[in-house]
Amino acid sequence: MTGYTMLRNGGVGNGGQPWLLRWSSRIRLTWLSFILFVILVFFPLIGHYYLTTIDDADDAGKRIFGPRTGNELCEVKHVQDLCRIRESVSEELLQLEAKRQELNSEIAKLNLKIEACKKSIENAKQDLLQLKNVISQTEHSYKELMAQNQPKLSLPIRLLPDKDDATFPLPKSNRNCRLHNCFDYSRCPLTSGFPVYVYNSDDYPFGSSLDPLIKQAFEATVRTNVYVTENANIACVYIILVGEMQEPVMPKPTELEQQLHSLPYWRTDGHNHLIINLSRKSETQNFLYNISTGRAMLAQSTFYDVQYRPGFDIVVSPLVHAMSEPNFLEIPPQVPVKRKYLFSFQGEKIESLRSSLQEVRSFEEEIEGNAPADYDDRIITTLKAVQDSKLDFVLVEFTCKNQPKASLPTEWALCGERDDRLELLKLSTFALIITPGDTRLVISAGCAMRLFEALEVGAIPVVLGEQVQLPYNDVIRWNEAALIIPKPRITEVHFLLRSISDNDLLAMRRQGRFLWETYFSTSDNVFSTVLAIIRTRIQIPAAPIREETAVEIPHRSGKAAGTDPNMADNGDLDLGPVETEPPYASPKYLRNFTLTAMDIYRNWNSAPGPFHLFPYTPFDPVLPSEAKFLGSGTGFRPIGGGAGGSGKEFQAALGGNVPREQFTVVMLTYEREEVLMNSLERLNGLPYLNKVVVVWNSPKLPSEDLLWPDIGVPIMVVRTEKNSLNNRFLPWDEIETEAILSIDDDAHLRHDEIMFGFRVWREARDRIVGFPGRYHAWDIPHQSWLYNSNYSCELSMVLTGAAFFHKYYAYLYSYVMPQAIRDMVDEYINCEDIAMNFLVSHLTRKPPIKVTSRWTFRCPGCPQALSHDDSHFHERHKCINFFVKVYGYMPLLYTQFRVDSVLFKTRLPHDKTKCFKFI
Repeated sequence: MTGYTMLRNGGVGNGGQPWLLRWSSRIRLTWLSFILFVILVFFPLIGHYYLTTIDDADDAGKRIFGPRTGNELCEVKHVQDLCRIRESVSEELLQLEAKRQELNSEIAKLNLKIEACKKSIENAKQDLLQLKNVISQTEHSYKELMAQNQPKLSLPIRLLPDKDDATFPLPKSNRNCRLHNCFDYSRCPLTSGFPVYVYNSDDYPFGSSLDPLIKQAFEATVRTNVYVTENANIACVYIILVGEMQEPVMPKPTELEQQLHSLPYWRTDGHNHLIINLSRKSETQNFLYNISTGRAMLAQSTFYDVQYRPGFDIVVSPLVHAMSEPNFLEIPPQVPVKRKYLFSFQGEKIESLRSSLQEVRSFEEEIEGNAPADYDDRIITTLKAVQDSKLDFVLVEFTCKNQPKASLPTEWALCGERDDRLELLKLSTFALIITPGDTRLVISAGCAMRLFEALEVGAIPVVLGEQVQLPYNDVIRWNEAALIIPKPRITEVHFLLRSISDNDLLAMRRQGRFLWETYFSTSDNVFSTVLAIIRTRIQIPAAPIREETAVEIPHRSGKAAGTDPNMADNGDLDLGPVETEPPYASPKYLRNFTLTAMDIYRNWNSAPGPFHLFPYTPFDPVLPSEAKFLGSGTGFRPIGGGAGGSGKEFQAALGGNVPREQFTVVMLTYEREEVLMNSLERLNGLPYLNKVVVVWNSPKLPSEDLLWPDIGVPIMVVRTEKNSLNNRFLPWDEIETEAILSIDDDAHLRHDEIMFGFRVWREARDRIVGFPGRYHAWDIPHQSWLYNSNYSCELSMVLTGAAFFHKYYAYLYSYVMPQAIRDMVDEYINCEDIAMNFLVSHLTRKPPIKVTSRWTFRCPGCPQALSHDDSHFHERHKCINFFVKVYGYMPLLYTQFRVDSVLFKTRLPHDKTKCFKFI
């Protein structure tokens, strides 16, 4: 405390040291401040003065800090980079400024365009409004025109009330059920396409009772049928398979009735339903007899008169070949006409209306009013008398050697096994079919089975009993294939059968064979026939045929077609002026909605064969095979030889009455590109040619660098699935004309020859018209047919390597002709032309037509063809004999007829001399 006070008072203690310390410290601080002032003020002034003094020196080159020019400054190394950056930035700024000005200019232009577009949009809107008004007025005018010139089309009137589940009374009797009061047409408009819905039998209890073979065959057929649909809401007809049923598991009638009435679309009364009961045996359970089927149609082989409703129910044939195709090689030939036995019959009747052991009353007793005796007794007596007379070989047996097949009462039971019965029928000209003695049984499965077997082997059926309802009787003219004789005429049967000529016998046998193949032979035919009958009854046209879709092979065109010297040489034949109008294709094959009695029953031919199929008219609309052909009312019509008149008018009308028709060339080829190109070039400028379809039969595609010729018409190159000569006759959808010129890729024909052949075909559209003729001959030593290509004054075939035919035959060849023939063609890679000649001659019973006198038509210098091989003719011999077995007879016909134009040799002025056509 004392020391602190002393320091505070001036430090008088310790000799005065505190004062000196304070003074010395003040001196140091002042000196330091002065030194810092001098350093901070005077040194910068001195440095600035010194530097400015150096810049004022006389040697300008040694100046360091003085002002310098730009170039001088850039010479300094560390500043050069900064200079370059400055220059680059300056240039970029100039460029950006130029771009800015350019963009401003473009923006101004775009603004002008936007304004112009806005004005254009406004104008377009005004034009659009005007067009809408014009369209609206046009539509209104069109509707008025349609209303004035066309009838109104609307759905048919409903048979039932608006509600499907409403109770609608049935007719007073089930027998009164007909289409007009039991079928609802409102579900089947003309334009509906006839959709059919098929129930799955496995979904219902009775499905387990069905015969497995019949059910399997039925299901396989349904899957491939064109009319079947899975949409039940749009269906026209509903189908359910209920038989044939197996005895041990067969449901009771009441149970089956309940199951039918519980079907999803039964709608209380079963209208538009079809119940099918097929049979494989001679006895079919008629279990539907005591079942209420309402308005549903029935299709089965056994009917009682109180059950059958004519025009509503359908009598179907038995399904013998359920899961197998018939073997055509086992079917006997149709010739010779007469066989060992004039007629035959085997059967045993288990029960009759009147026992044959009872005393037969006299005719006087029957006339007095008593019931007549059973005709079967008199039939037995009469037939045994004919057999004992030995005027003709006949075989009648009224007692089976073994146990007879099960049958209905008063029905003649079948004897023996099926193979034994067929062997006897193969030896019989006629096959007797005795209807049941009970006239209430209008048809039985036993009678249908006898009819099936007789038609199968070519024995002409003789049905004793005119009251019988044969299968599909309302659409088949059975009098063309069978004799239906009343039982009271049994005493005249022998005389009647002997009086039939051989031509009539052959005609009936061929027609019977056709009926069997078309309606009876397979499950597909049976099902298609049933559908065709219903569709025809309600007047809905058939579905169009399926055409082969042409898968085009891409190819390059553009090569100018050369001028072939042989092509330019048209000879002396002048066929008159060629039509100069724009080209028109022939009418497409579309059936219209007009179905008349004339379309159904017209028959242009009296010769034997299935000629109600013959294409002078549209297909018979009741046929199941019509779904395999697009009928054409204009396709096959008799065309005369033109308008006639003087030479000029006659020449102009040589082609018939349709001058604008054209033809399509179908050319089959296989890895011969050079030959093909030459053949195509020869078609350049050919009149009447519509299109060329090249059927590329090789798996190897054409060369990518191949350039196809430009001949003035389209060339369609079609890819095939396999190498087959049958591809030549596929009905390709690219063929738009009726006429097809089938020609080989190495065939050489002049234009005038092709034109003449086409005009001849237009006057004979049902025939094959071509150039190379061949014929068949009978080899007596070997008892077989031979194929002959030698020069002859007769011919029976025209090779399709250069021939015209109608596209109709392409459908028949590919879809209707027996598959066995096409398989034979694939096996031998041969004979497709013979098969086509067989088909056409079988249908028309007419030979082909050969034009011009040329016998060979191969191009000179072409590679050797397959026909030059020795095995070629051996294979063709085998083909002819095989085809004869399939058809059952030799359909080819000889002719010495050849067509040449009178203008070929006679040059007459058009305006001075009249000429007539001689063929």
